[in-house]
Amino acid sequence: MKSTLAVSLNNYLDAGAIVAGASGLTLWKEYLNLEEIHLGWLNALSANALGAAIGAIIGGFLADKFGRKFIFTYNLLVYMLGVLIIMCTVNYPMLLTGFLITGISVGIGVPASWTYISESSENNKRGRNICISQMSWGFGPMIILLFGMLFAPGGYFYAPVESLAYSIVGVDASKAAVEVFSSRVVFFTLFIVALVAWNLQRQLQESSEFTSSKSKDKSGIVDNIKLLFSNKTAVKTVCFLASIYLTWNLVASVMGFFQPHIYETAGGVSNEQANMLSCVGWAFVVVITFGLSFLIDKLPHKLFYVLGLLAALATWFVIIGGVNGMGGLWAFSILWGINGGLSVQIFYALWGSELFPAKFRAGAQGLMFFIVRGLSAVWGLVFTFIYGENGEGFTLAAYCMIVLLLISLIVGVVGAPNTRGKSLEEITKERYGEE
Repeated sequence: MKSTLAVSLNNYLDAGAIVAGASGLTLWKEYLNLEEIHLGWLNALSANALGAAIGAIIGGFLADKFGRKFIFTYNLLVYMLGVLIIMCTVNYPMLLTGFLITGISVGIGVPASWTYISESSENNKRGRNICISQMSWGFGPMIILLFGMLFAPGGYFYAPVESLAYSIVGVDASKAAVEVFSSRVVFFTLFIVALVAWNLQRQLQESSEFTSSKSKDKSGIVDNIKLLFSNKTAVKTVCFLASIYLTWNLVASVMGFFQPHIYETAGGVSNEQANMLSCVGWAFVVVITFGLSFLIDKLPHKLFYVLGLLAALATWFVIIGGVNGMGGLWAFSILWGINGGLSVQIFYALWGSELFPAKFRAGAQGLMFFIVRGLSAVWGLVFTFIYGENGEGFTLAAYCMIVLLLISLIVGVVGAPNTRGKSLEEITKERYGEE
């Protein structure tokens, strides 16, 4: 459990990096005079999309070659560098660079984290431990959005932030230059958590399954890549998992980065109110995932998979019905929170770490993460054009989201594997044979 909690902090930092950028998006826009296309590029190169995609394809195969502990020893140093650049940003290229470096680090850590958790879990607790990791993915945005709300202009703790800003940039600084310090402070909290996580993770022992696999097989990164692409079972599994995760993540990536911005433009609420709505939604993610952790190893996975996607579909039908007034915004936020608590990402993380042999388990996850987050980067740019400068294309965007979620639902129901209660070795032998 201790190792699960230590590694789960990567999920906190992953989601936290995405939402930290989202919570202060309007502030950075005002400070740097950005347009919607600039925001689209920030999303595209961040932990939400291309940055994580680049990191994942690198980190997955490195974790299979050098071990999971190798990633935990060095990766979060890169994350802290990216966050530090964001904290000190004075222009758009700096902000973009910070988002990219942070995103690459997030991508490097994800395959190793999910793989390590599964390999370190008992057969009847693997789902529970993945849920604990996913709770951290919910806690990150919830806490970051709470900070964003408290430190935002007009928030309860904005006064000390304002004083700090004037002491650094001077009393003649513009209003936008002062207000953006609330976002800088939020990123500073991520820096502190990353420092703590790095100290915990570099003390972990290597995965025993990885050690056993490497003692029997000395193949290199290139050999594992060739094997992954030449094995029919592995290729089919990549196609299945990438399909369910991609279609869901195209929706979730937009929500993760643009949700507060959507509340402000389409809902007409303040930055503080937008962060509050998002924060409550993430609280639902944590509560629902906590409940799921007690049931996921006892009941069919497909049941929870379907319930989560039905909640996601209901979220976007609310949008089509209209979000005028706080009632519609609250329904939107809560339903998406329920979906997050039963999200496709939970089952992608669980099945992705179960359905491949140890020799290319992390590499396969890195490949899929690369595909999903890379295409999410493109989608993030396209979304800005569909959505429009002031949310005038929101209904069309909602129909696009519904189609994507329906695909994820249908493919998942058809292809969901039955792995509950089985050891990783049993699953590997069933799917790939003795060799």
